[in-house]
Amino acid sequence: MFEEILSYIYSGTLHVSLDKVQPLYQAADLLQLDYVRDTCSSYMATNVECSTCVDLYKFADVFSVDVVQKACMQLIHRNFSEVASSEEFCSLSVNQLTEIISQDWLDIKEETTVWEAVVSWVQHSREDRWMSVFFCWTVHFGVLT
Repeated sequence: MFEEILSYIYSGTLHVSLDKVQPLYQAADLLQLDYVRDTCSSYMATNVECSTCVDLYKFADVFSVDVVQKACMQLIHRNFSEVASSEEFCSLSVNQLTEIISQDWLDIKEETTVWEAVVSWVQHSREDRWMSVFFCWTVHFGVLT
């Protein structure tokens, strides 16, 4: 990544791709290169897909990249069923999962979709997560059928 940054410093051009955008952002953040960091943020926010949104959301959460978090959250809300069925979904922290499922504008046909996603998330690491079920109050139990 430092080669990319050094190349940018000397040439003024920056080549960003999905496979190197996160390490590039980290290096730019460490070196306080605002342009590189902003370019990476914009790239991540405009290239969010169902297959990458959980990973990008977790990254944006750690580095407090609001524009990327917002883009990921919008995609997750529009495609909750697809995202929730991915393996990456189970890698979310309890706080990240709570943030996602607590929103009222999840695009779901039935609240059971959210419940099944939570159950799947807990079962992925049962010993560590069974006590985290306290956040299930965000599931709208009154509309479960």
